[in-house]
Amino acid sequence: MQGANLGDFLSYERFVWFDRQVRRERYPNATSLAGQFEISVRTARRAIDFMRDMLDAPLEYDATRKGFFYSDGSFDFPQIQATQEELLAILLAQSLLTHSAGGLISRDINRFGRKLFAVTGSVGLTEDRISDLFSATWNGYSPAPAATFRIVSQALLHNNFLNFDYRSPLVDEVSNRTVEPHHLQHYMGSWILLAWCPARQGFRKFVLSRMDNPHLAAGIFASRPRAQWDCLLNRGFGIFQDRECEPVVLRFSAERARWISEQAWHPLQEISFLPAGSMELIIPVADFREIKLKILQFGADVEVIKPQELRNELRREIEKMRHLYKE
Repeated sequence: MQGANLGDFLSYERFVWFDRQVRRERYPNATSLAGQFEISVRTARRAIDFMRDMLDAPLEYDATRKGFFYSDGSFDFPQIQATQEELLAILLAQSLLTHSAGGLISRDINRFGRKLFAVTGSVGLTEDRISDLFSATWNGYSPAPAATFRIVSQALLHNNFLNFDYRSPLVDEVSNRTVEPHHLQHYMGSWILLAWCPARQGFRKFVLSRMDNPHLAAGIFASRPRAQWDCLLNRGFGIFQDRECEPVVLRFSAERARWISEQAWHPLQEISFLPAGSMELIIPVADFREIKLKILQFGADVEVIKPQELRNELRREIEKMRHLYKE
């Protein structure tokens, strides 16, 4: 298993456990594997099939003991080989996601990292060393409880309907939703679920931190084609993608242009420099709410050139601010 990725490592941990149980003559089966790693029995069966069919493990089933054994005791389970770069990637993920999902992801990666080091041996990297060299800081994000993240992930992975109470800050009310989860997006430090909402007959985005009482609902749904929802992720600037995009043209002062030219606001952005040193940034935008807040960060160092509707919204906002701060 050379050059494996994180998903391979997580599967490998299940293989190692199952292999040890077989060698200790404990006759493991799909049920015991599922219970050990909190996965479905169906996923556990696939793991056992993979060991037998792809790793050539001589697994045989003993109907009397209701478990597996090796028909060839000389079988040697293939060892994982991880490079220093792969180990670094895992430990960096732990550092970057320390506060994400209530620390759940970081704790799981940390626990897995210790097991991985035990298998591969140290290659000059330790948790303390990584902590000294790298860090990540988020601000203004909405942390999701670990329990919520776990339930949402389970529904997403197994195509389970998901039910929860949702608090909307827009109308200050709580509604009960049963949805079909399709994609979990980590956006600016917050976790956001993209799901089909039968009650609204459309895809909607739900911030995990606003969910209460999430639980798996009865039934399994068939995933809708990615072509139906992919445009709701990165079509335009910001998290709101419900409408068609239009180009927003922003003109930055010469002083601010030196900073903005180094930044990526959107994959499809266009930058052009003007003779006086100022700069124009063109980005696709479907909803003005988030871009308006972004523009206000730069005060008089930026001007909205197009569209006129956005200029008018900024003008009204500035007028409100003028009244707020007048003597």
